[in-house]
Amino acid sequence: MSRRDCLKTVSGAMLASTGAAAAAGASKSDFYQKKAFDAQAAKKAYFKMMERFGYPIPDILRGDDFWVCDFLQGDFAKLGMGGVFWINEKGNYGKSGGGKYAGEFKDRDFGYLGHDIFLLPGQVLPEHQHLGGSEGYGPKMESWQVRYGEVEFFGEYKRAGDETLITEMPEARRPWGAGEEWFKSKYVVKRTAKSGRIYTLEDPESWHFQRAGAEGAIVTEYATYHNHVGFSKPGMAFDSSK
Repeated sequence: MSRRDCLKTVSGAMLASTGAAAAAGASKSDFYQKKAFDAQAAKKAYFKMMERFGYPIPDILRGDDFWVCDFLQGDFAKLGMGGVFWINEKGNYGKSGGGKYAGEFKDRDFGYLGHDIFLLPGQVLPEHQHLGGSEGYGPKMESWQVRYGEVEFFGEYKRAGDETLITEMPEARRPWGAGEEWFKSKYVVKRTAKSGRIYTLEDPESWHFQRAGAEGAIVTEYATYHNHVGFSKPGMAFDSSK
């Protein structure tokens, strides 16, 4: 690598880091009160990001339907997310609505989901997998469309065709957890709001996670019914530090 290319690489990394910090406008301590996660502070940070993106903030996000969590890790600025389940519907074809359907699928169950994910600059939604459960619904299958910002999607398998190996990333750019015994993902691919390209999880129960770019991200998820989720890192859960 030439000196000029080296300087470009270093400058780009510095700009990305600076941009993330400026866009976030918050530090780890801003999201905790005596080590307890401050959900309202987290929501305010997301609202600021939404306003910066020009994302229309519907009234429903001002209430309890908009949830935030730090996965019990105590470092929301690095590991956390916000989300709203616009719908997470399950049912039986023959019993839905007025119960009048008598077609060939009347004895079968269905499930579908509409979800928006909110990530602050550089924030990681930790590595996890979706599992089939006792209710009879299989593992959630999902696709994501980045609506604002950009996201790196990390996963266990290569399917889209444009993924690259995490081990080929510069060490400073590798995601949190890479190299740990519990870490499962092997590939990474980027998607941006500008491209509009969707990324799909094609392998049931496979490990995967997301990391937002320097400006943060808002991601729309299209999926089957959401039931059980498991995390690769021991001690992690879909909950917040108390």
